[in-house]
Amino acid sequence: MIDLKFLRENPDAVRASQVTRGANPALVDDLLAADEARREAIHAADSLRAEQKAFGKKIGQAAPEERPALLEGSNELKARVKAAEEEQKAAEEKMSALQLRIDNVVEGAPAGGEDDFIVLEEVGEKPTFDFEPKDHLDLGESLGLLDMERGAKVSGARFYFLTGDGAFLQLGLLMLAAQKARENGFTVMIPPVLVRPEIMQGTGFLGEHEDEVYRLKNDDLFLVGTSEVALAGYHKDEIIDLSNGPLKYAGWSSCFRREAGSYGKDTRGIIRVHQFDKLEMFVYCDPAEATEQHQKLLKMEREMLAAVEVPYRIIDVAGGDLGSSAARKFDTEAWVPTQNAYRELTSTSNTTTYQGRRLNTRFRDAEGKPQTVATLNGTLATTRWLVAILENHQQADGSVVVPEALRPFVGEDILTPGK
Repeated sequence: MIDLKFLRENPDAVRASQVTRGANPALVDDLLAADEARREAIHAADSLRAEQKAFGKKIGQAAPEERPALLEGSNELKARVKAAEEEQKAAEEKMSALQLRIDNVVEGAPAGGEDDFIVLEEVGEKPTFDFEPKDHLDLGESLGLLDMERGAKVSGARFYFLTGDGAFLQLGLLMLAAQKARENGFTVMIPPVLVRPEIMQGTGFLGEHEDEVYRLKNDDLFLVGTSEVALAGYHKDEIIDLSNGPLKYAGWSSCFRREAGSYGKDTRGIIRVHQFDKLEMFVYCDPAEATEQHQKLLKMEREMLAAVEVPYRIIDVAGGDLGSSAARKFDTEAWVPTQNAYRELTSTSNTTTYQGRRLNTRFRDAEGKPQTVATLNGTLATTRWLVAILENHQQADGSVVVPEALRPFVGEDILTPGK
């Protein structure tokens, strides 16, 4: 949620952010007006409560014959106080609703939508084949790694089984990511995949994108689309200790997405599915350190992509494609040969104090004063990586070379058909 103090002092910056996102800048003025109305309502209620308190003392000091008239006046004042408090509550609710509608303030991202990203770097050499390459689904099925047909039979479209070495490829990928996270000072965690509404709301995953989320209405719980949600809620309503530096967690979990509105897109294979596994990094830090921490997360993502030996590029995501929480986001996209295109494998976002404010997570500054914490997140490995690994490492005979970093986990150097 946006910082009201920042909004009052920098309304033009927030309007510009809304424009960069393709959102409505008029919401800024609506929120400013609601904030002013709320403050006026608080002042009016406080004044009446003070008057009521003083009037109570007057009654206590009055002569017996004066008290009936004073009590009548007291009842009238009590009614006015109640009305003022109701007005204050209504003003606060209106302001809070508007505050939740304004996304995080963009920091340096280009303007525009999904196609307006800026390519920052391309890394690695795209493979060339002297044969017709297979896509990841054909490879996965022929190698006994992937079973989409039975996944659909059991659970419906966009579900699948990872089988045999396919399961070990994913487990190895996630273990490699978990080891890297631990080596970089992250506490590895296996968090809940069901969370309460206030946690989902606090991370910014409800509102306009609520139709993307699975909800268990009987229990009023949500299935997470990323372990970022649970990790962001881990320190809700706490003042955390950052005296020894940022708190860093890495959550390994299954993730669930309805993929509403994506019908007809990426229906083949495991690029866009309803369930997948992921190792997600999450950082709590002093806002002054957030930009530096963002680059560190990106560096770790680079190292993981280098370890699995796939060509990739890094893009600076445009404002209209950031999502409500992120102020800046970098995506890393791997080359997918059969699509002749780069496809997203990871992203890392700086959400500044947006989530910390919504979840009431704070730290003490050098003077001991509580301040809102900054949060960041970044994906270190996920099921979709198998797409790029299989397609980039395939050979003419239908086999796939296992990246060296994954061989200790998979137990094979080469995956061959009919094995």
